[in-house]
Amino acid sequence: MGFRENLKGELTYQDITVKELAEQTGISKHTIDHYLTKNGSRPQVELAVKIARALNVSVEYLVYGNNPTKTENFRNINDLADKLSKLSDNDFEFAKRLIELLYYKKNGDKNSMHSR
Repeated sequence: MGFRENLKGELTYQDITVKELAEQTGISKHTIDHYLTKNGSRPQVELAVKIARALNVSVEYLVYGNNPTKTENFRNINDLADKLSKLSDNDFEFAKRLIELLYYKKNGDKNSMHSR
């Protein structure tokens, strides 16, 4: 797969619209739409880096489809899950809330943490 397919797949996977990606990167929606068309070109390196950073993937993944970072993150997640399972109930709740706070800080608080 190429850049177009990988970008399209990542947008779908992360549930991000082209408009949202354009806002996050400062790249025009029209330009990103062009990368997603059948005959679209690959972006310049600087723009590919902006897109990769916004999507939290490597440029290599967007261009070639292989992303060692995701594989390594999967291993780290399994290790983290193992450690979390060994915590006391109170410490687990604390860790869970901390992760939620970090998530909402990055992604926006859509459902207000206080309503939980």
